[in-house]
Amino acid sequence: MDKQLLAMLVCPVCKGKLKYDAQAAELLCTFDGLAFPVRDGVPVMLENEARKMSAEEKLDLADSSTAGSDS
Repeated sequence: MDKQLLAMLVCPVCKGKLKYDAQAAELLCTFDGLAFPVRDGVPVMLENEARKMSAEEKLDLADSSTAGSDS
């Protein structure tokens, strides 16, 4: 996904930053626990199209985002 596009996109629910998961082709919002699909390179930023992330997924995402902040 284009880095400039990703930098401009925010969660349509809370307006928070999104993290791109290339393997799952999803944009993830940790605040709302939503995963927005990316279909054919186009982000689908509709709340009713997003899936709810499991508690385990949210924990894994939070752990991965804090892992690099020990510097």
